[in-house]
Amino acid sequence: MKRSFVFALAACAAFTLAPALAQDKIDKPVKILVGFPAGGTADIMARAVADKMKDTLGQPVIVENRPGAIGRIAADAVKAAPPDGSTIMVMPIGPMAVVPHTYKTLSYDPIKDFAPIGMGSVFQFAIAAGPQSGAKTWGEYVVWAKANPGKSSYATSGAGSLPHFFGLLVARESGIEMLHVPYKGSAAYMNELMGGNVPIAVDAIADLTEQHRAGKIKILASSGTKRSTAVPDVPTFTELGIKGVEAQGWFGFFAPAKTPKAIVDQLNRSLNQALNSPDVAERLTKLGLDPATTTPEEFARIVASDYAKWGPVVKASGFTAE
Repeated sequence: MKRSFVFALAACAAFTLAPALAQDKIDKPVKILVGFPAGGTADIMARAVADKMKDTLGQPVIVENRPGAIGRIAADAVKAAPPDGSTIMVMPIGPMAVVPHTYKTLSYDPIKDFAPIGMGSVFQFAIAAGPQSGAKTWGEYVVWAKANPGKSSYATSGAGSLPHFFGLLVARESGIEMLHVPYKGSAAYMNELMGGNVPIAVDAIADLTEQHRAGKIKILASSGTKRSTAVPDVPTFTELGIKGVEAQGWFGFFAPAKTPKAIVDQLNRSLNQALNSPDVAERLTKLGLDPATTTPEEFARIVASDYAKWGPVVKASGFTAE
């Protein structure tokens, strides 16, 4: 009788624990939401790792674009998704560390509503010129801007984005005025830039590299502490004597808040293995993205640090979004 009672307890315990254990492993297809159009850097970042993650997770990994509102549409979707690892997102630094400071009210909290999985890559920002100013160097552009008051403007992929504020920072440190002209994504402004309808654009260096190599635009300078391996012919602003504008962006992966740690860790291991794959690393490096692996805890500290860093910059600009 005593032995039967013990067996019954053990069976009951096993039955009780089974659902909890099942929640600690991803057992369904995974969607990576991208808050930007197909073909952009965020989309390429997601697709570069998706196939490799599929192999290590043992589940299909699907990339789904939810463009609009500088990533907010995708962020809202992930915030509302079940915290089981089946819906995650890739986001650049902007929507997580910059955009929240531009809104008085926002539908998501970048710190409280998401569980950081890990960083995917880091990158520089850059300024590229089209044919309008005729500038081949940043120095030449500064001369042109001063000689043509009211004509100096710069395109970005959206108001309130990090390139928006980086452009303001560079203009201030270079002693010129530049009017910000926001577009809905990188593809939207590129034709305007190449056609001479806007003199320069500010964006992640990866979004400018292809057209720079093709000779259709000219990247004038980048934000790094050293030259980008993707475009080694391009000097940094520091090299040019423009101080105080060093900046680094990142792409990172996030799950909904309250996702179990075991699932976050499983996603982190799969992501890091993908990033360490030679073909993924080569693909990203050619674009100007440097693969970067972290633990979830390390990435959480980076997100919090950048969120604190960019708040005062946004406040000083006086910019607010509706």
